[in-house]
Amino acid sequence: MEEVIHARGHANVTAEHASTFEVTTDDYLTPAGDCILAVDADRAPADFDDAFVAACREPGATITCTVEAGGHADTAIGVGHPDLAFDSGRSMVGRTSDYVDDRTVMLASSISAAGFDRDLVAALAAGADVTVTLAVE
Repeated sequence: MEEVIHARGHANVTAEHASTFEVTTDDYLTPAGDCILAVDADRAPADFDDAFVAACREPGATITCTVEAGGHADTAIGVGHPDLAFDSGRSMVGRTSDYVDDRTVMLASSISAAGFDRDLVAALAAGADVTVTLAVE
């Protein structure tokens, strides 16, 4: 099962955060948002299909998040958890930790914002169109 989100990069994308990455529906980004990869997303976790959410809550679920922009792509691989809420109407966050809030879409991510491919990050900082694909197995 997949959820596809369309967004765009922003000049303030630095992708330097060591434990999270985020995609937001906000249409702006301040320099402090070093976890944010893309802005102006057309969907947020609250919009995801109920069956997708249920699959992400299954013990042992593997969740992948692929970010594509400007001819570059990278994938974070994490896990689901029964406590994932998918309630946020504003943003989705992948975490290297096991912390859960209404924005969390995956735990134990293989990479944080700082781990994403730097050519991809350069495309994001140049404002490229972004496709984010969340998949669960």
